[in-house]
Amino acid sequence: MGFFDILQSIIPAAIFFAAPLIFTALGGVLSERSGVINIGLEGLMVMGAFVGVVFNLTFVDVFGPELTPWVSIFVAAIVSALFATFHAVASITLRADQVVSGVAINFLALGIGLFLVKQWYGKGQTDMVSAPFYRESIWLLSDIPVIGPLLFSKTYWTSWLAVLAAVLVWYMLYKTPFGLRLRSVGEHPMAADTNGINVNKMRYIAVIMSGFLGGLGGAVFALTISLDFSHATISGQGFMALAAMIFGKWHPMGALGAALFFGLAQSLSVVSGGIPLLKEIPQVYLLIAPYVLTILALAGFIGRAESPKALGKPYEKGSR
Repeated sequence: MGFFDILQSIIPAAIFFAAPLIFTALGGVLSERSGVINIGLEGLMVMGAFVGVVFNLTFVDVFGPELTPWVSIFVAAIVSALFATFHAVASITLRADQVVSGVAINFLALGIGLFLVKQWYGKGQTDMVSAPFYRESIWLLSDIPVIGPLLFSKTYWTSWLAVLAAVLVWYMLYKTPFGLRLRSVGEHPMAADTNGINVNKMRYIAVIMSGFLGGLGGAVFALTISLDFSHATISGQGFMALAAMIFGKWHPMGALGAALFFGLAQSLSVVSGGIPLLKEIPQVYLLIAPYVLTILALAGFIGRAESPKALGKPYEKGSR
């Protein structure tokens, strides 16, 4: 196997596995940039995966096999955004401990999903979806020499949608007045309040947007990788996205790079059989590699990454 063939097997798989992490990590960036810790990214992904699969199974005959997956991930993102309001109310309005609220979101999402699956399908998991996303070659771009076959041939549209989302979130945060206001309430909410910015409103918007992107990540994972929903559909991906956000220093492009790094680690266990250098490594080592690399990445970089100064601190008008 030549070097280009190895790249052609690794890079598309890395982007494929990274896409759900990118969406969810971007959601974490928005929430935590506003000053609200969001440990509940795992639960938001679970809710997105659950809604995406159930909607896909229910409405495939209505929307058809091509449109159904797109409508499914949009509906899943909306439902997860609404679900994230539980975390917003607890953390912002009630000023509860944000870590505890996020953990509760994780348990609540999984409990709701499994309960409804048991009620509707009579078993612990849903049926397999018949209208998932499929690999496609992107018109014109796939014809570019070298780069085309490597990046744009037999790929998923959702992978490049995730990359585009990272660029859009970066532009919104750093090039628009809205982004400046959102970052200001996460750095110095009292100063932002003095300048007429509604701190709680901005934080609500950020947490709801976080829910939207987290749900999108969960639905994309379910409709490209697992193709059904069960208790093990989302098993740590939300925490990996949280790690990617911290590894990326709470920056959209940093989160994108970190998610791609973790996606690469996940892809190795899948493509290792066709790569001579990896073929001899026991499969179990490759399966645990993403989680080991997550720990090593955080251990090496978390001390150097500065979080928003007001992160985790509820704001009460008039307080110092």
